[in-house]
Amino acid sequence: MPRRPEPMPLARVRELIGEPSEAAKAKVQDHVDEHIHRFIAHSPFVCVATAHADGTADCSPRGDYPGFVKVLDPHTLALPDRVGNNRLDTFENLATDPRIGLVFLVPGHRESLRLNGTAYLSEDPDVLARLEAEGKVPKVAIIVRVREVYLHCGRAIIRARLWDPGSAALADQVPTIGEVIAARADGRFSADAIDDGLEKSAYRNLY
Repeated sequence: MPRRPEPMPLARVRELIGEPSEAAKAKVQDHVDEHIHRFIAHSPFVCVATAHADGTADCSPRGDYPGFVKVLDPHTLALPDRVGNNRLDTFENLATDPRIGLVFLVPGHRESLRLNGTAYLSEDPDVLARLEAEGKVPKVAIIVRVREVYLHCGRAIIRARLWDPGSAALADQVPTIGEVIAARADGRFSADAIDDGLEKSAYRNLY
């Protein structure tokens, strides 16, 4: 069995990597301006990172029509909670630790948008009404108070060839949800039945 690598002190990491440029430090701001607002308004996908008070971390994908995350004011965002698996991992984390991190993506755009702050849950009817989609109003919204926000350079997306049409072929090489669940269920479930059920039900009931 391979030996587990030892942790590296941060001082050593800084020695190896070097210092950030002045531009990298200056790009961070504490509010949403017109440029950041425009990015969020065109983003259909965001990754939401939270952590429980016991230290357990989680990162959850959220997606909808471009601009589904609303800017309420320069320091506040609102994310709708759409139909999902009801695990409530993000909600349980925020109930114990309000810190949150978001990464927004815009298809075809090489840069991403990073936003960090604190968050809480709300059922404010005025906010929920602004988050309506396909005639459905969400039951809960995540309200985010912005601490810092900035654009992240596109090296990761360029290296990943994320928007390269040829990268779509990779999807044929990874397991489906049905295959993963079936492999852990000792024959109690069929992979094809699970995947077929998702296609006919869950993936058609998005709101």
